[in-house]
Amino acid sequence: MLSILLYIFIGIIAIQLFYYLVVFGKFAFAQKQQITPKRIPISVIVCAKNEAENVTKFIPLLAEQNYPDFEIVLIDDASSDETLELFEAFEKQYSNVKLVKVQNNEAFWGNKKFALTLGIKAASKEYLLFTDADCYPTSKDWITNMSSQFTMHKTIVLGYGAYEKIKGSFLNKIIRFETMLTATQYFAWAKMGKPYMGVGRNLAYKREEFFKVNGFIEHMSVRSGDDDLFINQAAKGSNTATCYTTESFTVSEPKKTWKAWFKQKRRHVSTAKLYKGFDKFQLGLYYISQLSFLLLAILLLAFQFQWMIVGALVVFRYIFAWTALGYAAGKLKEKDVMYWFPIIEIVLIFTQLNVFFTNLVSKPVHWK
Repeated sequence: MLSILLYIFIGIIAIQLFYYLVVFGKFAFAQKQQITPKRIPISVIVCAKNEAENVTKFIPLLAEQNYPDFEIVLIDDASSDETLELFEAFEKQYSNVKLVKVQNNEAFWGNKKFALTLGIKAASKEYLLFTDADCYPTSKDWITNMSSQFTMHKTIVLGYGAYEKIKGSFLNKIIRFETMLTATQYFAWAKMGKPYMGVGRNLAYKREEFFKVNGFIEHMSVRSGDDDLFINQAAKGSNTATCYTTESFTVSEPKKTWKAWFKQKRRHVSTAKLYKGFDKFQLGLYYISQLSFLLLAILLLAFQFQWMIVGALVVFRYIFAWTALGYAAGKLKEKDVMYWFPIIEIVLIFTQLNVFFTNLVSKPVHWK
């Protein structure tokens, strides 16, 4: 029996090798990205619900972007705080700000996708760049960098949405590691011609792509997924590009408690079940290979069965995983989280398992 488990373990190592070096390597070992600035008219779209504190800080940063032709479409999704009043003030202050006011609708109560649809229809530019109300760009050339990846055929651009660093917080390292890993996955698969998701904190596409798939209509009843479900539906290898220059990043404030982070993860995971079959398969295979590697390594080493071979395989696996993810983390300016890689990976594996079973029992709450 232990001999069979050893052979299975070797197979799991081979699967992990494929992911880290072949798939993730497409992004991790790619050359530094170069940009050629364009003058494409851009509509920056921000949807907010009760975000008065954040929009006060971050909308001026968007208005200060160094780009020749852009507008900012601010969508107030029936806020009960001062968000609408602040948006109205921004509309008066900046000539390129357009305000969209969304009233509560009984059919789409609290649905961000409904609000975004109204904002997309109100945008006057053909190319749309999305970020969230609690995000800010890392440079004044954010629009320049993201729009540089548009071509005649590349009409969707996937960007990176980072999280702020909090000194001395282990939870923060976990959040940033998971964000880096997720970005590595969707950048790598996009480079392989199989794009499957993007993040609404930093995402761009031509408006025609939205209408080609009838917007969010196929998943309007799912409160989350205005980013990943849309990209899963609309993106193809032929129409999708990636942008991961440092100047193209956006940054958000991360969750500060385990409870809040777990709740956020439940929302994110709940949409993955609606992905295309291949995308669910490759994500599931990667997670199962992670879990199986850990459990089989513990089991085989506990019985000291061929412990030298098993130990060597474990070390070998960690070397190539650490190398691939280390290069990816370097590109995304998250190198410090890699010092904690083995521990963070174990935490994430069992957190993912907990999320899966928790979502089976109850549905996560979405939007605000």
